[in-house]
Amino acid sequence: MSNNLLAGKVGIISGALDHKSIAWKVAQKAHAEGARFVLTNAPLAMRMGEIKQLAEECGALIVPADATSVEELENLFSQATEHLGGKLDFVLHSIGMSPNIRKKKHYGELDYKFFQQTLDVSALSFHKMMAVAERQDAMNEWGSIVALSYIAAQRVFPDYTDMSQAKAMLESIARNYGYRLGKLKKVRVNTISQSPTKTTAGTGVGGFDAFYDYADKMSPLGNAPAEACADYCITLFSDLTRYVTMQNLLHDGGFSSTGISEDVVEALMKMNS
Repeated sequence: MSNNLLAGKVGIISGALDHKSIAWKVAQKAHAEGARFVLTNAPLAMRMGEIKQLAEECGALIVPADATSVEELENLFSQATEHLGGKLDFVLHSIGMSPNIRKKKHYGELDYKFFQQTLDVSALSFHKMMAVAERQDAMNEWGSIVALSYIAAQRVFPDYTDMSQAKAMLESIARNYGYRLGKLKKVRVNTISQSPTKTTAGTGVGGFDAFYDYADKMSPLGNAPAEACADYCITLFSDLTRYVTMQNLLHDGGFSSTGISEDVVEALMKMNS
């Protein structure tokens, strides 16, 4: 059921690859809540995904952009504001990629050129995006910028390797640029630390299925699904959260506050017996 939370608002949603993507769900929810927006992704990801289907469903323009390229981001924001008829009210950064993970390299064997690519794609792109928005004065006052993170920014998850550093950098950029944009334009910037989610990217991490089940057993509410994360994004885009900024918001069913759960204890006892 729509509450028209985003009626009259316009924005950019990045990272929608296929129907499993959180960004895909965000676009569907934003459309249902009355928003208009531009969809964007890297040209290679667009060829691999199904973004045209989503664009037709939501009546959205697609502007391809490599988020590591300032020039392409400048074109993205220029086209978005022109197409949407004015400044933006929200931006979703849902971008992450690790060549080291794709190549199944262990943490002690990281390829440092790959590591730099991981940081550039997954974290520095967030800074570049906001820097372009600032230079173009592309955001309305009280606008909202959201990026998707993961608790591996604070804790060790061995198979997440260099993406852990990328998410830590992402959250730091959100705090620092959140202060800057708050002072300049009253724009708020936050990250959402989401439960492990069965997206195309998430399931590419080694041992994902085992950790997904573990997190589900640890969380009193269970893992938060992609649809619920999309709902949370919508609240952050809306006027209901005007004074929430520079936060890393945990959306994980209680996982981050649970030391051990009865379900995990029971599973361990069964293993030991």
